Amino acid sequence: MGYRIVDPDAIDPEPDRPSECRKLSEPAGLETMAINRFHAEPGEELPLAYHYHDTQQEAFYVLSGTLSVETPDETYEVPNDCLFVVDPESPQRAYNPSDADDPVTVLAVGAPSADDVHAYDPDDA
Repeated sequence: MGYRIVDPDAIDPEPDRPSECRKLSEPAGLETMAINRFHAEPGEELPLAYHYHDTQQEAFYVLSGTLSVETPDETYEVPNDCLFVVDPESPQRAYNPSDADDPVTVLAVGAPSADDVHAYDPDDA
């Protein structure tokens, strides 16, 4: 049996990200899923780019604030204490709008843990 407690605040944020990103998978010993905590001030994005995954499902649970998620069809507003799910091959860009009143904090989970990310340009669609 194995159990762990991970304090996200004890993990250094990833450098060169558009918002604060604390990668929790490795400190937690997770091998089959990716889990990150994001904190985005108004005007900041969560991912490095508008993107999609071949096989990975992503779920964004909003811990505080309101998350905006741009997709090719619409932009979703995900309020505090709600979950937004993205299926494989579904482009998205999660962000906190520049006109937001507050920061947004999000727990992002992806499974399987895969390096299958592709940039998406909505102008090419």
